Amino acid sequence: MILGKVIGNVVSTIMAPGYESKKIMIIQPVDGKGNVTGKSFLAIDTVQAGIGDTVFTIEEGTSGRILINEPESFTVKTVIAGIVDEINIIE
Repeated sequence: MILGKVIGNVVSTIMAPGYESKKIMIIQPVDGKGNVTGKSFLAIDTVQAGIGDTVFTIEEGTSGRILINEPESFTVKTVIAGIVDEINIIE
């Protein structure tokens, strides 16, 4: 899982079969304190996230396909699995 901040969305007039009804968001990885930790990436939104939301994502594998109800043949790299309400760091 990767913690990230939604920084934008992707608009496309032509999409590969299966992606037509999917909302694709741009995610900036962050740590628990909100500091940037890596390069941004794209993820399919399954939870109605919006720009500015902190989210957690699932990368590759069956979990992502299950969240978007797609068959094994559908290629999924990253899926937004939840919106983060609060982060508590115990030091």
